[in-house]
Amino acid sequence: MTDGDYDYLIKLLALGDSGVGKTTFLYRYTDNKFNPKFITTVGIDFREKRVVYNAQGPNGSSGKAFKVHLQLWDTAGQERFRSLTTAFFRDAMGFLLMFDLTSQQSFLNVRNWMSQLQANAYCENPDIVLIGNKADLSEQREVNERQARELADKYGIPYFETSAATGQNVEKAVETLLDLIMKRMEQCVEKTQIPDTVNGGNSGKLDGEKPPEKKCVC
Repeated sequence: MTDGDYDYLIKLLALGDSGVGKTTFLYRYTDNKFNPKFITTVGIDFREKRVVYNAQGPNGSSGKAFKVHLQLWDTAGQERFRSLTTAFFRDAMGFLLMFDLTSQQSFLNVRNWMSQLQANAYCENPDIVLIGNKADLSEQREVNERQARELADKYGIPYFETSAATGQNVEKAVETLLDLIMKRMEQCVEKTQIPDTVNGGNSGKLDGEKPPEKKCVC
């Protein structure tokens, strides 16, 4: 694909505490390499990747294929950069919320990150995938899978245990988030195509009545 040859530009944001492996995760996804020598991200950085998304047709059949340009934003986890990183929340269409399976504290802080997301993202219930990273370090593990899945279920979001070192579930986590975003966009398009003539020409609204406020936009 050439520079302008894509159907959608999708911006994803990786966030979580400092040291949970956001940079190495994104590097594994975009370049399929592992570099343990990455230094701490200062402020904001980003990586890019082109993918083909196959939409699902009726009855589960394969639908149209879309060329997608992914921008994957890598945020600093330190508190001193928080005002800078939250400024990018509204521009992102999906979030990779990450914690370190070898750090109980990074898992406990997931709730704080969720609160910030709900306050600063494009809507109250944005598309999020929860990621427990460093699954290869099983002997150092402090967070069990049941704990993490219960938290993910509480928020109604998918959960994956990944490893930037081995590549375990890295692509699957990003693909799941992209699928959520594309389906949300499809639903928004369908809603905008509903004609105004439904329900007697005013879509069931009384004269002068304001339309209900949307909680999410695409």
